[in-house]
Amino acid sequence: MQSFLDIFDIYLLEAVINGILLGGVLALLALGLNLIFGVIDVTWICYAELVMIGMYGMYYLVQVFHLPYWAAAPLVILLVALMGAALHYLVIAPLLTAPPINQLLATGGVLFILQSFATVAFGIDFRNLGIRMPVLALGEMNFSYARLLSFGAALLGMIGVYLFLTRTFTGTAIRAIAQDRQIMPLMGVDAKRIYLVTSAIGGGLAGLAACLLVLQYDVHPFVGLSFGPITFLICVLGGLGNFIGGFIAAFVFAEIISLGGLFSDLEWGYVLAFAFFIIMMFIRPAGLLARRS
Repeated sequence: MQSFLDIFDIYLLEAVINGILLGGVLALLALGLNLIFGVIDVTWICYAELVMIGMYGMYYLVQVFHLPYWAAAPLVILLVALMGAALHYLVIAPLLTAPPINQLLATGGVLFILQSFATVAFGIDFRNLGIRMPVLALGEMNFSYARLLSFGAALLGMIGVYLFLTRTFTGTAIRAIAQDRQIMPLMGVDAKRIYLVTSAIGGGLAGLAACLLVLQYDVHPFVGLSFGPITFLICVLGGLGNFIGGFIAAFVFAEIISLGGLFSDLEWGYVLAFAFFIIMMFIRPAGLLARRS
């Protein structure tokens, strides 16, 4: 009779746990994008580029201005939150009544502007934060402290947003608008203010994600391509604007990527994730948990 260890591969368990750790950061990214779509009904194609700018902010604050990581992170979160509010005020607000394709093209244009700006301002060199974190060894399994820290911080960030949405008047207004846009006038809510606050929160979540991802990725002008498309697919699979659906989809994608990397390589993990998405769009075209019919 085979022993338990013969049946249960320890490396499979390691891959599953690493998938969970990856899923936490992907869920954080999806939360910011879903929050904006759920309230404003506009998808920011350039969301990952806000993360990229935040990663550059962390690099320069830590490496050039020599701020400690814990001091630089709040500044970057605030910076990207302000960028999110500015993006809404300058680009999205004038297009709220425009056709959705115009909104997509506008945020797509911002994507190329931010990439081009980063290329001209920072060059195409790969830059590293320079923080070397140890590895946690559990038997034959090894886990990066960077991923553990990122998972914990992402979880705290999501809990913080949940408490804000459920314990404050502004948060209640945001949830009400996400569920029923017609209720806004009945609540005496200033729509422009709520949209601006929502965009700032979405930007702040992008900033938090930047602080976590810069521990694991080199930063360069096109780093957004590493996680931007997968974040968008997570939101679509979960049902655009659906927080729970996006949360579930993030961990499903993360497990597919992690297990694909175990049995082949990481690139094949992403291929499998995209193939899974295409299949699911035939089965559930509105997403796993569509926000509304």
